[in-house]
Amino acid sequence: MLHTMGHKSQPGRRRFLSTASGAATTVFLSACGSKKPSVQATAGADLVITGGTILPLHRLHKACEALAVRDGKVWKLGSRSEIETLIGTNTKKIDLQGGLATPGLVDAHAHLINLGASLEEVDLRGARSPEEVVRRLKSAEVPGHWLIGRGWDQNLWSPPSMPTHDLLTREFPARPVWLTRIDGHAAWCNKTVMELAGIGPDTEDPPGGEFLRDERGELTGVLIDTAMEAVTPPPPSREDTRRHIMEGQRHALKRGLTGVHEMGISKVQHHVFQEVNRDGALRLRMNAYAERDWFEAELIQTAPTPVTAEARYAVLGAKIYADGALGSRGAALNEGYHDRPGHKGKLLTSQKRLERLALESMERGWQLATHAIGDRAIHQVLNAYGLADQRFRRRDHRFRIEHCQIVNVKDIADFARLSVIASMQPTHATSDMAWVPDRIGSRRLEGAYAWRRFLNAGVHLALGSDFPIEQADPRLGIYAAVTRQTLEGEPAEGWMPDQRLTVLEALRGFTTEAAFAAGREAHLGSLAPGMQADITCFGADLRSVPHAELPKTPILATIIRGDICHRG
Repeated sequence: MLHTMGHKSQPGRRRFLSTASGAATTVFLSACGSKKPSVQATAGADLVITGGTILPLHRLHKACEALAVRDGKVWKLGSRSEIETLIGTNTKKIDLQGGLATPGLVDAHAHLINLGASLEEVDLRGARSPEEVVRRLKSAEVPGHWLIGRGWDQNLWSPPSMPTHDLLTREFPARPVWLTRIDGHAAWCNKTVMELAGIGPDTEDPPGGEFLRDERGELTGVLIDTAMEAVTPPPPSREDTRRHIMEGQRHALKRGLTGVHEMGISKVQHHVFQEVNRDGALRLRMNAYAERDWFEAELIQTAPTPVTAEARYAVLGAKIYADGALGSRGAALNEGYHDRPGHKGKLLTSQKRLERLALESMERGWQLATHAIGDRAIHQVLNAYGLADQRFRRRDHRFRIEHCQIVNVKDIADFARLSVIASMQPTHATSDMAWVPDRIGSRRLEGAYAWRRFLNAGVHLALGSDFPIEQADPRLGIYAAVTRQTLEGEPAEGWMPDQRLTVLEALRGFTTEAAFAAGREAHLGSLAPGMQADITCFGADLRSVPHAELPKTPILATIIRGDICHRG
């Protein structure tokens, strides 16, 4: 089975950062230190970037004035005068206008297909009441019989209570209405949907899920986690999926992203990605993680194909769920929810199953990217990873835990000891901070969205957004990481400001650390000579602009393998 798509190149998926640095240095010395200039060195560059600062984010190369690209790779770094001598007749030029060029920004946890689909659904993000949700639904022009929306969040309402189906049933008595919560771990529907799905008073909660009921025991129309599987809205066609990929890609490129770690794809979606890639229409670097069912049924019986330097698409491992989400009280906690005493959330995968997946994945060389938000789920995943580590002693496994939102601080040392990557999303903290204390109480806040604690412990920290749950804009993630504030600047000192990152640390999370998390640091994530020329160009230097201006910093260009895929 083919797991990667790209041009021929040397494998580099399972190397440490030191290996990548050494390889890049060798290329640099051969290009710049040879007594006899090569044929390539006498020809002009394909692309030259000047007029600002080049930030290589590589331990062997400091910031400089200009950069040259040739044959899809970084060719030379240097002063403006040095690099301008490489300009030829066909050289493309980008003037940073005093801005900054960095390695291409990569979202280390996202859902591109869902992003494309969400652009065709009713956007419910920011709705301040159930009534506003209905107003948006009525004003939208959504094709098809089903009315689909996403993004509602009861924590923004007053009171912040879960909704009931009554309002939807009254306003839409015949049309099926299916509205996914902002975190994707709950849905709100009308009575028509429940009738179509055969959900009634005697329907039992499935393992790992819940049909919410009111104080009289009647169904409210809110389904949590695995209970959502009882409802099957019309599935997208292959043509729909292709369109969603293309729309999601267009959206991401405009925001400076050169790559995405696509979480939880199906076999059908995999085939569509392959088709788009074969057609030459896939421009982003898509590092995909299979959904659990497909992975367990087929992929885990094989070994992954090494990822080539030029690859635009690769399946690296599997995305699995250990628990639900904090907002819908599905995250698995060691102690009960502060605002729902006695309730500890849901474990969605048994310890035995997690251990088997970890053992088989590590044996065959697959990555596991396990969703774990609550401290109980995180500890469970670490135990499973630890068992596999004890069996195989493969510290370059690149196993990941996704989100890590509420961690027992004592467990952070195990992330470092087991070489587990913490894949976190800064904008989750700024979206959630208003209600997290109500969920878990003040005592457990020391382990909430604790980016600084992970870095101080030596843990690899890859950053993303989880779009379309959050907006697909890495500038917002960088802003959230360095301020821990809303876009309005609240709270004034930042929420738990001791966990803030510097701009440079945030940039590394979206570049070098994202590359490491995908096992691609030998050819992506920094701008050393010989590395792939994936570059994001900003209209200002992010290191010096006021933090409030970070989300508005212009994207001048998004460059992938030397090709200008977006120009602002």
